[in-house]
Amino acid sequence: MAAADLVTAELTLTGRITTASNATFLGTIGEVVVVYKPMAGESPLWDFPDGALAHREVAAYLVSQALGWDVVPHTWLRDGPLGGGMVQLWKEQDPEQDAVDLVAADEVPVSGWKQVLEGQDQSGRMVALIHEDTPALRRMAVFDLIVNNADRKGDHVLAMPEGHRHGVDHGLTFHQEHKLRTVLWGWLGEALTEDELEGIDRVTEGLDSDLGRELAELLTAQEVAALAARCARLRLTRRFPAPAGEMPAVPWPLF
Repeated sequence: MAAADLVTAELTLTGRITTASNATFLGTIGEVVVVYKPMAGESPLWDFPDGALAHREVAAYLVSQALGWDVVPHTWLRDGPLGGGMVQLWKEQDPEQDAVDLVAADEVPVSGWKQVLEGQDQSGRMVALIHEDTPALRRMAVFDLIVNNADRKGDHVLAMPEGHRHGVDHGLTFHQEHKLRTVLWGWLGEALTEDELEGIDRVTEGLDSDLGRELAELLTAQEVAALAARCARLRLTRRFPAPAGEMPAVPWPLF
C-alpha cells in the first residue's frame, strides 16, 4: 500500500487493547494491520500536556528514523473513526522470545544477559529483573536516553523473530525536564560504541534540517532544545549515564 493511502484510505477498527492506559485499538487499512490511538482517548496527566501524546509518538518515530536503527515501527498522524490520532504499523512479536524478563534471583543467566535490580515478588520470593545483552536492545536504550522516555516497560519491547527489537508506546517522551524511567539499565556506565555515537550525530545533524522542522510541528521549542542538549551531553560523556534526580529510575509496573 502506498504511503498516501495509509493516511487517506478507510481505517476500520477490529478490536481494542484493553491493557493500555489510553484508548488503544487494533484496526486495518486495507490489508495492513495497525494500532490506532485517538487523541480524544488520552488520559489526562499532571506532567504532560493533554492531547499531545500522539504527537510524541510520531516524534519518537522521526528520531528513530534519524538514528537509522528502526527502533520504532512506522508511525503517523491521521483521522480515524474516533477522530484524529496516532496510527502505527502492527508488529507481530515472537511469543517464544523475551528480551526483558523476571527470573528467580538464583537463576540469572551467567552470560548474554544484564541484571537491573533484585527484589521480592508478591510471594516473598527473591526475583531479578534482567534484559538481554544485545546490540539491538542497546540501541533501544540509547534511543530512550535521547527521547527522555519516561515509560520503557518490559512489555514495550517487542522481540521480533529474526532478532530485531522494536519499541512501542512512546507517548511519555521528550519532556524538557529529566523523566527517564526504563527497565534497560544494564549498561550503566559502559562506553557507547562508535555505531551508537554515529547515530546520535545523525540526530544532531538532523535537528538543523528536516528533522528539526518536522519536530517543531509536534513538540515545543523548549522540548526540541532539550533533545539537542541530551544528544550533546551523550556525545560528550560517551557513556550510558546513571539514574539522576529524585524520580524512580524504573517505571511501575515493570511490565
